[in-house]
Amino acid sequence: MDTYYNPADLAKFGDIGKDVPELWKAFSEYYGKVFAEGALSKREKCLIALAVAHAVQCPYCIDAYTQASLEKGSNKERMTEAIHVAAAIRGGATLAHGVQMRNVAEKISF
Repeated sequence: MDTYYNPADLAKFGDIGKDVPELWKAFSEYYGKVFAEGALSKREKCLIALAVAHAVQCPYCIDAYTQASLEKGSNKERMTEAIHVAAAIRGGATLAHGVQMRNVAEKISF
């Protein structure tokens, strides 16, 4: 089945900088610094990225950070738990925005 998402396209990610190399260079430098060892380990950062990838529903990022998480020593249990954290936050945020709906509804309810 053909889909818009093609796993082989992940390897073409760097091509996005061909027409504006200065922006790609700046992004790449920033990205590299973000994922460098710091207060958080590289493994922790990959788990965060994996969870965020699921929350924003980026299949390319899911592929990349599944692999990176495994390479940095994570396992399926840790990765699945991270995804559940993202799901809980996303679900909670959806419900929290229900307060806005209630505020508006209370203003205009008859």
